[in-house]
Amino acid sequence: MKSKPAQRADTKGRHRRKKKTTAKTAAKPAASKRRTAKTKVSPKTSAPLTVDAYFAAVPEPARSALSQIREAVRSAVPPEATEIISYKIPAFKHRKVLVWYAAFSKHCSLFPTAAVIGEFKDEMAGFSTSKGTIHFPLDKPMPVDLIKKMVKERLSRSG
Repeated sequence: MKSKPAQRADTKGRHRRKKKTTAKTAAKPAASKRRTAKTKVSPKTSAPLTVDAYFAAVPEPARSALSQIREAVRSAVPPEATEIISYKIPAFKHRKVLVWYAAFSKHCSLFPTAAVIGEFKDEMAGFSTSKGTIHFPLDKPMPVDLIKKMVKERLSRSG
């Protein structure tokens, strides 16, 4: 008869590797804690829920300039268009969002999309622009006619 190999003594825990802790890993918070910290919303910066609430939070002279933009856009969109808050700023919607507008400390902006900005590049020579926005300085008259033309162009492109 063959003999059985000798059984080892209890090896429970004998081959486990211990987790190394270095100064770097000990100082790092757990991933879930880091994620939680990044997504906290500050109670001081709550987004407005209505367009009227947005306007109420805007100081003068930006509020007056923003009102001029609002009226110019309102006159160019269909009567059934609605005002909403989108991306924490006011917008006009007709089937889909047509244009956004917002107030800042030294200017008001209109966001009619990049295609419309490109279409009116020559007429916007005196204004600061970026890919999808145009900035209207608060110390200059609001170009109401240009705003209306841009909104009508945006409306025609939206289908």
